[in-house]
Amino acid sequence: MKSDAEQPKLMALDLGERRIGLAVSGPDGLVLPAGHIVRTKLAQDVQQVIASARERQAQGIVVGIPYTLDGETGASAKLARGFIRALRRAIGAAGSLAIHEMDERYTSVEAEGLLRESGVQPSRDRASVDEVAAVLILQRFLVSQEG
Repeated sequence: MKSDAEQPKLMALDLGERRIGLAVSGPDGLVLPAGHIVRTKLAQDVQQVIASARERQAQGIVVGIPYTLDGETGASAKLARGFIRALRRAIGAAGSLAIHEMDERYTSVEAEGLLRESGVQPSRDRASVDEVAAVLILQRFLVSQEG
C-alpha cells in the first residue's frame, strides 16, 4: 500500500439527475462525505466540480459510471461519460486533475441501506444518499488500486 505522501488526494462524484454527491480521500485511506452540488447546466456543474476539487486540493477525480446490472453501457452510463468528456475539456491540456472511472453499480442501494441502519430516512434526505454513494465509489476505487 502507498504511504500518505505517495497517495494522491482524490474526490469522487456520484452523478445524479438533481445532485452530484461528493466524497474525498484523507490520510490512511479514510474516505469522507464532502457535500453535494445541486445540478443546473452541464457547463456550470463541471465548473463547480473543478472548483470543489481545487478547494479540497484533490489531485484526481473519480467518477462513478452507472452501468446496467449486466455490465452494459446504458443511457445513464452514456450521460456520465458525456460529463467526463466535458470535465476533461474544461480541465484542458494542462491536465491538472486526473480523471478516473469506477463502476458504481448498487452504490445508491447500498448507501440507502447504510443510512437506514444509522437511523436516517433515505427518502427524506436524498442528498445524504448521494454523498454516501460517492464515499462507496471512492472506497471501491481505492481498493481497486491496492496491490
